[in-house]
Amino acid sequence: MTTVETGTGSPADSPAASSADSPVVPSGRGAGPLLRAWRERRRLSQLELALRADSSARHISFVETGRSRPSEEMVLRLAEHLDVPVRERNALLLAAGYAPRYRETPLDDPALHGLRAGLERLLRGYEPYPALVVDALYTVQAANRGITMLLDGVAESLLTPPLNAMRLTLHPRGLAPRIRNLPQWRRHLLAQMERQIALHRSAPLRELYEEVAAYPVPETVAPCEPAEPVPCVALPLRIEHGGRTLSFVSSISTFNTPMDVTVAELAIETFLPADPATVAYLRTLSG
Repeated sequence: MTTVETGTGSPADSPAASSADSPVVPSGRGAGPLLRAWRERRRLSQLELALRADSSARHISFVETGRSRPSEEMVLRLAEHLDVPVRERNALLLAAGYAPRYRETPLDDPALHGLRAGLERLLRGYEPYPALVVDALYTVQAANRGITMLLDGVAESLLTPPLNAMRLTLHPRGLAPRIRNLPQWRRHLLAQMERQIALHRSAPLRELYEEVAAYPVPETVAPCEPAEPVPCVALPLRIEHGGRTLSFVSSISTFNTPMDVTVAELAIETFLPADPATVAYLRTLSG
């Protein structure tokens, strides 16, 4: 298990450093315009939201225009049905005149010791397969030895904390030259970031996206090889290591019903071997 220093700059909604570019609330207008912005972003009518939140379209209209001040319970109920991220729920509560409901505890705080220990056990137990924990700006918070193995040959400048998973993967001095299906994997990662930007409206995440999207495709990138004889259930990451091509399917997990901003913005990414050859090779390394 490798614990990595966390970045303290401006993470992607920045689990540890807030910078979500949420809708701006006009001064003195309360939470109404903010709720309306989230509703329009989710492409819901006032009536549709009212039905979901057990309210009326008239009341939703009054809340959005500032003619009615929503209760704290109503703010949270509307945020739930609008799928508002935890960080922005605090912003909604503040705009409505209430105290934030969700804490933002630094990951190294003693209060999160149990969480950190659990994550370390999970990553360690997943070895020899690669796994890591990232925040909302893809800052690597922890990684296991499977990830360390894949980073062989990456430029030292990219390995200086805080590590960023997107930079490590797409930078021409990172993993990109060894990814045998780089065009497909690159499109997958950029599309994933675009979806997150649409959900969170995070300025730092957009800056990261624009940076990594502008990276040139390395001239030495390995040519895309024919598909493996083993059928894949998802797009695999096919990466060269030690003269072999390893194939992985990625899975991302988040915490259910988090009550802390930091925890809400953590994601655990695991890489499952996609063919028997990759399984055998990793077992050889771990043996």
